Amino acid sequence: MKKIGFILLFSAILGTLGACSPTVSSRGNMVKDYQLVTLQPGISTKSDVLRALGSPTTQDAFDDNNWFYIGQVKEKTGIFDPKISSERILQVTFNSEGIVQNIKDVGGQRENIPYERDKTPTSGNEVTVMQQLLGNLGRFNGAGGKSGGALGTPGK
Repeated sequence: MKKIGFILLFSAILGTLGACSPTVSSRGNMVKDYQLVTLQPGISTKSDVLRALGSPTTQDAFDDNNWFYIGQVKEKTGIFDPKISSERILQVTFNSEGIVQNIKDVGGQRENIPYERDKTPTSGNEVTVMQQLLGNLGRFNGAGGKSGGALGTPGK
């Protein structure tokens, strides 16, 4: 009997610990150093970058010659918010002929913008429950679909 109790307790502890193991998720394009070896500023073209790194995650909104490769790895443990375990933001800049000018990591220049959880006030009718229940009392459609004043009185 003691062995069965011990086995059940041991199984419960293992199951609890297994449920707390982190869940890892990858997002974007996590560029590795070996992918950058073939790219050389002043020599490589846009097609060389596409071949080595793939499509960019995003491009600069005002300049098509700035490509960004953004990758993140997040870990989530239990009910806690996910935390970024690793991140890389790579910027590839081209000149007007499509030749690579610069390749640099810009991951350290991130700004953490907090979420605002307040609600936006909206204007409208502040109606109580009783006003909603009694609001249509006395409003009836008369003959011809016109609104009448009281029950059975023709509308004007």
